[in-house]
Amino acid sequence: MTPRPLIDFIHDFSLQELSPEQRDPLRHEAKRLLMDLIGVAAGGSTTNMARIMKEHAAKHYAGGSVRMLCDGRSVNAMGAALAGGATIDSLDAHDGHRLTKGHAGAGVFPGLSALWQAEAPNDDFLSCFIVGYEVAIRVGIAQHATCCDYHTSGAWNALGVAALGARLTGQSADQTRHALGIAEYHGPRSQMMRCIDHPTMLRDGSSWGAMVGVSSAYLAQEGFTGAPALTCEAPETTEIWADLGQSWRFMEQYIKPYPVCRWAQPAMAAAQSIIRQHQLGADDIQAIEVATFHEACRLQGYTPANTEEAQYGLAFPLAAIIAKGQLGPNEINDEGVKDPETLAMAQRITLREDQHCNAVFPAQRLAKVQLQTRKGRFSSDYTAATWDPEERPSDADLCAKFHTLAAAWWHDEQRQSLLEAIGPLTRGDLDLNLMFDLMCQDRNTDT
Repeated sequence: MTPRPLIDFIHDFSLQELSPEQRDPLRHEAKRLLMDLIGVAAGGSTTNMARIMKEHAAKHYAGGSVRMLCDGRSVNAMGAALAGGATIDSLDAHDGHRLTKGHAGAGVFPGLSALWQAEAPNDDFLSCFIVGYEVAIRVGIAQHATCCDYHTSGAWNALGVAALGARLTGQSADQTRHALGIAEYHGPRSQMMRCIDHPTMLRDGSSWGAMVGVSSAYLAQEGFTGAPALTCEAPETTEIWADLGQSWRFMEQYIKPYPVCRWAQPAMAAAQSIIRQHQLGADDIQAIEVATFHEACRLQGYTPANTEEAQYGLAFPLAAIIAKGQLGPNEINDEGVKDPETLAMAQRITLREDQHCNAVFPAQRLAKVQLQTRKGRFSSDYTAATWDPEERPSDADLCAKFHTLAAAWWHDEQRQSLLEAIGPLTRGDLDLNLMFDLMCQDRNTDT
């Protein structure tokens, strides 16, 4: 496509100009994802990864007036985006999109939060939130269609953040085009499977994507030029952009019930279905065989040394949900990975590739599980993870997840006040001043 329709969408899209039939579902989902990301940020703030990055930003990006998520200290916009992206990315519980094989919100939300504080715009936050997602997701799909290897989310969610920076600083069409081009060129083209094979705090690149997006917008505003963003302008991507503003990729997000890689979660759903159907306890289970797609098999993770290895594992989190009956931050944090019951259960797990699962990936992520038990051998059907876009969690489910994750950082009154600032999920506006005051607070401070 020519860049003009995309640029018009970036600058002009408004929820208020849509019919109620179009507007209400988009606003509802935006509020749900916003609440979920704030909860993930709070839960992620307990990790060493988030602590290190926030200290890094406070030391090396000082001098601004933008408060970091779940911290309260002020840095510049680039530092706040970097720290916020790392805080969310440190707990693998955020939303994602199947065709991007990654996560828009983990970069878009911290980037938007930093830009919003820096620019104090007269704009609609939820409209901007949707723009950032919609641009980032389509760039991600285009990148997977045109690049020879699999890059982390930061490589493409950087463009969603750059688009928001161009919008919130009132840039011209030419400047906006340069902002997108700079972000595409400088975005972290980090190879995702390297972090799958060797899990570390590098994670999914969303911290750098958020920071690069903010920086790219400001560079374009100051006259810095960038090459055309091929993911937006190359002829082979035309079809991906053709229905922009008419069909909503934003509405295709999955949400994670558990804070581990999405690729592990089909096996967890399959195992739980067998356990519930046959009323099995952990002591009944003697061996577990998982048949799934190649990328999921590479997660491995039988004896993780830390939370990074646990979150990018399959065997350990599957063992945890079988042994403990639940899987939250406590099961996969740096203490949880030492749990002897979970480690023993993990040794009973065998992973193997399944050709059907390989054939339908990434549009579908499937697993089959077979349990050898004292009561006999039981098998699942091909199973997808729960909370896919076709079977979204209820608002009550998401509120419960929010409280579970955010309780690690904020007390009951703070969490309830944050939900009141977001307002009813199905209607109404945000109380942005209260929302920012609360979500930028340090741990367990008084409201």
